[in-house]
Amino acid sequence: MERGFIKRFINTITRSKSSDDSTMSAISDEELVQMYIEQEDELIFEEILSRHADKVFGLALRITRTTEDAEEVFQEVFITLTKKIGTFRGESKFSSWLYRVTANASYMRIRSEKKHESNLSLESYAPYDEKGSLMGRIRNKDWSSRPDLAIFSKEAVTIIENSINELPESNRVVFHLRDIEGLSNEEAAKVLGLSVAAVKSRLHRARLFLRDKLSDYFYEWRK
Repeated sequence: MERGFIKRFINTITRSKSSDDSTMSAISDEELVQMYIEQEDELIFEEILSRHADKVFGLALRITRTTEDAEEVFQEVFITLTKKIGTFRGESKFSSWLYRVTANASYMRIRSEKKHESNLSLESYAPYDEKGSLMGRIRNKDWSSRPDLAIFSKEAVTIIENSINELPESNRVVFHLRDIEGLSNEEAAKVLGLSVAAVKSRLHRARLFLRDKLSDYFYEWRK
């Protein structure tokens, strides 16, 4: 697959908005999917694509961690969508169904190539002491009052992104769906085939790990 696929693909559907587009934008994903199944109208499919392309690519990139692999997954997901969109039964949000397709395609991609294997596990990660309080290295470095300038600097964004990518795959994808894409615990659980309790646990450990990882940088910036 040639690099730059996504840009070229999106460019093919970029066009001026028409009155039909405005009307279509008011239709829910689920209604739009049903319309496409019934009519097989390419303009409807383009609307579905434009709504979800960034999110599909973002999740694929979070899991695969390379632009090239994410592009391959992106293409595979939307080819799959054209063939299997009729299997969507409306039992969950269309976006959740599409996230599940994307996650599965991404996992298949990295496992087939045995990429990004990590021995890091957060199962035994314990930033609390025996009394249930945060351990000193985190508690004593409170950066909650840091200015937004510190968070949105180019250096900070890079450090945050690198820290997220250090998370184990199972925690990283939960963090992405919950804290970046804004899914509920229940929605993330359906996408990943997990229990709600498992999602909460993985998210909690991911947040603590990131707080620990970022404490030094932001605490020093605050000083």
